[in-house]
Amino acid sequence: MPRYSIRISKLWPVILITVFLLLAAGCNDGSITPGPTGQESGQNGYHQSAVVQNPGDASPGRLKVHFLDVGQADSILVQLPNEQNMLIDAGDNNDGDTVVDYLAKAGIKRIDYLVGTHPHADHIGGMDTVIKHFTIGEVFMPRVTSTTRTYEDVLTAIKEKKLKITTAKAGLKIVDDGSLQVVMLSPHGTEYADMNNYSAVVKVTLGEVSFLCMGDAEEQAEMEILASSLSPQADVLKVGHHGSHSSTSEAFLQAVQPQYAVICAGVGNDYGHPHKETLTRLQGVQIFRTDLDGTVVFATDGQEINVTTGKRNIDSSVSPGEAGLDNGQKDGGANGQNNEQVYVDDNGRGLIKGNINSRGEKIYHMPGGANYDNTKPEQWFKTEAEAVAAGFRPVKG
Repeated sequence: MPRYSIRISKLWPVILITVFLLLAAGCNDGSITPGPTGQESGQNGYHQSAVVQNPGDASPGRLKVHFLDVGQADSILVQLPNEQNMLIDAGDNNDGDTVVDYLAKAGIKRIDYLVGTHPHADHIGGMDTVIKHFTIGEVFMPRVTSTTRTYEDVLTAIKEKKLKITTAKAGLKIVDDGSLQVVMLSPHGTEYADMNNYSAVVKVTLGEVSFLCMGDAEEQAEMEILASSLSPQADVLKVGHHGSHSSTSEAFLQAVQPQYAVICAGVGNDYGHPHKETLTRLQGVQIFRTDLDGTVVFATDGQEINVTTGKRNIDSSVSPGEAGLDNGQKDGGANGQNNEQVYVDDNGRGLIKGNINSRGEKIYHMPGGANYDNTKPEQWFKTEAEAVAAGFRPVKG
C-alpha cells in the first residue's frame, strides 16, 4: 500500500507537554521512541508515516474497515476495536482463495461475525472457502433461498462446521457495546421481487464515525430504511449494487450525508458500473473505487478517519465534518513530495471535470479552460494523473 499522512495538528499541545514531562523526568537522551507505525517528523505540522507493514496492522481501540478488491464482487473485512472480526460477503466463486489470503495476511484466525448479504454469487461465491479455512462464530443471512450451486455450497460448508444461521433483518444488533455499535438496517420485508432488496445492510459505528455497507440494496430497500426509525447517516457509504443507477437514490443520499463513498466494481465490467447517474448524484462526496484504487482501507479512532488505497496514492486523515484532502496533501513518495499540481477547492474536492461526450469519448477539462464552465462533469479529479488513470484524455486545443 502507498505511504500516507496523518494529521496531528490537534495533538501538538499534547506532544509538547509529553516532551516536557519526559525531559523533566530525566530522560537519558531526550528522544521519543516512535510508535508502531514508525512515524518520523514531517513538514507543515504533519508526520510522514512508514509504509503499512500488512493489512492487519491496527492499534488497540481502532476500527479498521477493508473494502477488498475482488473485481465485480463484494467483500468487506471489519476489524472491530474489541479485537473481534466481521466479514461481510466473500467475493465471487473464484475469489475465495484471494479473500482467505488477504485475511491470513491481516492476522485473522477467527471470524466472529460472517454476513452473507444475499445469495448472489458475487457476494457469497467465496464464502464456502472462507468457512472452511477459519473458525467462525455467528453466521447471518437473509431469509431467502436460492437453487444455485453457489448457495448450496455455502449451506453445505455451514452444515459441516455445525454452524447455525441467524436471520439478517432490520433492527438486529450484532454488537451493542457503548460507543461501538453494529446494527442491521435492512431487510425490512420478507418478500421482494428483486433478490437485491433482501440485502443485509450493516451499519458499523465507533464514536462519531459510522460506516454503512449496503450490499446490493436498491431504491425500494432504501425507502424502507428511510421510513423506519433507524438512522442511515454515515461518514463512509459502501455504495449499493456496485454503483448501479438503481441504487443510491437522491433521497437516500440526503439522509446518509457521507463524506466518502466506496464503489466495489471490476475493471471494464460488462455492466458499466459505476453508472454515470450514480456518479453524478455523488458529486461533492470523495469517491474511492476498487477498479481504480484497488483495496481501500479506512481506520478510525472514532474521531478521525485515515484512508489508504492499494493502487493510487490518495489518502487523508480528517475528523467527521471536515472535508477530504487538504490542498496539496497528496503523498508523492518516500519524502512526501509530489511535483504534480493538485486542483482542489477550499474543501479539498477535485476541480478537474471528467466528461463523456456524445461520441462516448472520455475527456477531462482543466479549471480555466475554454469550455470548463459549460462542461457538465460525470467525474471530478484532483490531478491529471487521476483523470488519465480513469481513462480520460485532455481536451484538444
